[in-house]
Amino acid sequence: MKFICNRNKLTEAVTNVQRAVSSKSTIPALEGILIKANNNSITLFGYDLEICITTTIDATVQEEGSSVIKAKLFSDIIRKLPEEIISVEVDDKNIVYINCGKANFKLVGMPAEDYPEVPVIRSTDTININGEILNSMIKQTIYAVADTDVKPINKGTLFEIENRTFRMVSLDGYRLAVRTEKIDYDGEKNIVVPGKSLSEVSKLIDGETENIEINSSSRHIIFKIDSYSVISRLIEGQFINYKASIPETHITELKINTRKLIDTIDRLSLLLTDKMKSPIKCVIDNSTITASCNTPLGQAEDQIEVSMTGENVEIGFNNKFLLDALRYSETDEIIMELTGATKAVVIKPTEGDSFLFMLMPMRLSR
Repeated sequence: MKFICNRNKLTEAVTNVQRAVSSKSTIPALEGILIKANNNSITLFGYDLEICITTTIDATVQEEGSSVIKAKLFSDIIRKLPEEIISVEVDDKNIVYINCGKANFKLVGMPAEDYPEVPVIRSTDTININGEILNSMIKQTIYAVADTDVKPINKGTLFEIENRTFRMVSLDGYRLAVRTEKIDYDGEKNIVVPGKSLSEVSKLIDGETENIEINSSSRHIIFKIDSYSVISRLIEGQFINYKASIPETHITELKINTRKLIDTIDRLSLLLTDKMKSPIKCVIDNSTITASCNTPLGQAEDQIEVSMTGENVEIGFNNKFLLDALRYSETDEIIMELTGATKAVVIKPTEGDSFLFMLMPMRLSR
């Protein structure tokens, strides 16, 4: 295999593909990037058996072929090469020669045959969605994905599509995030995509990504983003009936300026650390939220005015969980619905139903 290409384009491709490469694996080839050269282009693959990122860039291919090169070392080398044009050659013993200007490297590669087979999705049932919208949906739900293995299904986000409505749903046992959009798709889907995979999809979307194609099979899903493809294994199992956990009624409704509440909780959080799990106490009375906390570091109190209907409530919040919900609402004002001191709290927009966030309160000591 031998090809010549632009170093900057290769660096960008390797950097993005490398995110799906295993840092440690019992299969040495998975710690590398598979490169295939043919038809005046090279295709790069990063794969850890759960997620694969692949892309194709233009190149002058002087000899077709394929090889696996250690990802981190290859990335570090090409980033620091001195010229715009780079030449990569692999001989029949999988010795890799990298030349750029007066800089030359000789590395030990691995045969392409050692690389596990990448999943192929043959479905033609394509979902098309605007890149900015998908990115917004991911960011507004991924924060609620569980990061433990207690319930593996909670480490993913539910894709629920019916009646031309696309919902993404994440939950971790303490909070729930639902994001809804209308899409031009008549089919139905009910699959769970790993949060890790969605995080990588989000990183590849930029402001110029107009359309993303999504296809899925019984075990895998593929996202086609500009020149990249992200292939991910789906999480097997039954997602919880999240709709049953959303309160149907409430006793108090607040209309809140989002930024003012964020600033208030941020200030009180200065007295909280990861080792201090004290709740932020919110006394909601007479259209005022009096927020306070009491920790070994000290005490703090702040107030904000809100629009209020219903009963007075005294409730405790995990500061991080509340801040996440507020920040990801991405709206100037939110509606907060409360059903008592120990029941789930719902946060939603003042108009429409584009998102619904829910979080469980913390018990206050008496």
